[in-house]
Amino acid sequence: MNWQQVFEQLEAGQLRSATKDDNGVWHANVEVKQAILAAFKAGENVAFDGAYGGFVDKNNLAPRQFSPQDGVRLVPGGSSVRRGSYVAPGVIIMPPAYINIGAFVDEGTMVDSHALVGSCAQIGKNVHLSAGVQIGGVLEPIGASPVIVEDNAFISAGCILVEGVVVSEGAVLAPSVTLSASIPVYDAVNEVMLEKGAPIPRNAIVIPGTRPMQSEWAQKQGLSMQCPVIVKYRDEQSDAALELEQALR
Repeated sequence: MNWQQVFEQLEAGQLRSATKDDNGVWHANVEVKQAILAAFKAGENVAFDGAYGGFVDKNNLAPRQFSPQDGVRLVPGGSSVRRGSYVAPGVIIMPPAYINIGAFVDEGTMVDSHALVGSCAQIGKNVHLSAGVQIGGVLEPIGASPVIVEDNAFISAGCILVEGVVVSEGAVLAPSVTLSASIPVYDAVNEVMLEKGAPIPRNAIVIPGTRPMQSEWAQKQGLSMQCPVIVKYRDEQSDAALELEQALR
């Protein structure tokens, strides 16, 4: 397929930048990434008129347009959804927000103000991306997996997810949690440190924490490093605290 065909299938939700195998492991779709990079190479910078007045970008990557029939609520005020991304019916996008090329945002998800869904990121059903959430994107290296947020996860304000991290179904990240491949995650419930690159477990509730630095000098200074900590797993009480989200839609 050429890049135009790939983009059409991405926007229809028929093709994705990453897929989950039978063992629950996510893998990047290299062919999709190659097509996206080919589109960047083929495009030429042009000035966009009309609804896009004042912008200059590749002529083949104009932002997507939605109609009421798409079932997407794109609230006025500076949001943009780039070509080659999928936004399912029932998604709400509050201004200003940005969904980049190759991203997939599934049904019933909220993308709140100042949230970024980076290139090729995969966002599941009924996810809440709160204000200021930054979901990192990845196009190169070509085989690198994007950030994954599975169904029914709640990502609170100011969270940062980068380097292909996976947040499993139903997990809750408290405000300002930062997840990356290089930051260890501690499970205080099961008293273990997650293996490097392991997904945040299903229904885990994660808060920002700290851990002491190990060098003698750092210990003398009382220095510590940021790390996410799983403090509990979702139950009826924690689910009730999130029910207001559905009432606001």
